[in-house]
Amino acid sequence: MAANLSPFMNPAAVATYTHDTPRKVPGLADLHRMTAILLAERAPAAAHILVVGAGGGLELKAMAEAVPGWCFTGVDPSSAMLDIARETVASYTDRTTLLLGTVDQVPRGPFDGAVCLLTLHFLDRSERLHTLREIRGRMKPGRALVIAHHTSPDGNSEAWLARSATFADQTVSNTQKSANSAKAMAERLPLLTPAEEEALLLEAGFIEPKLFYAAFSFRGWVAIAS
Repeated sequence: MAANLSPFMNPAAVATYTHDTPRKVPGLADLHRMTAILLAERAPAAAHILVVGAGGGLELKAMAEAVPGWCFTGVDPSSAMLDIARETVASYTDRTTLLLGTVDQVPRGPFDGAVCLLTLHFLDRSERLHTLREIRGRMKPGRALVIAHHTSPDGNSEAWLARSATFADQTVSNTQKSANSAKAMAERLPLLTPAEEEALLLEAGFIEPKLFYAAFSFRGWVAIAS
């Protein structure tokens, strides 16, 4: 498990996750809607969807509401985050299975689609490649994977992270605070450029990676299991 994930193991530290995350990620609700649309283009009406980094449950709830016929398997290494997810998806427990661990602990499926949101930026390149390959190995060919997380859009990660920090702070006046936050994040998160992100998807066994979401330091792609 990446050391960057350790703050998510503390129940007190993640208690406000579902409240804070929509404030920090531009258009999060719309990102969830777009994710469901992209998956649905290649998934059947009764699809089984894999959600990696499912703690908090926000994307699970959004997809369950959007597509009543889908069922979900979600996995997360944090029991504290999974506790929040259970509360978030309480109305959809009949269609949702939550597992503690990483994608390696998920049954082989195969799944009709996969999602990994706000997670991969915590993993270094080798961990990301392993995770993406394990996701690919659990998907039916021709199905869609949707990912979204912090990136380094032009190789200048601190500038873009500072803009994201300003957005999360909901003010444009405290530029020094945003700069300090960005510096700390850049030191902690092993961010990749968009070109590196797409190359990693191809290396992991996906094809046709397409950018569909861009918001300051955040980027999102859809790719197809080969």
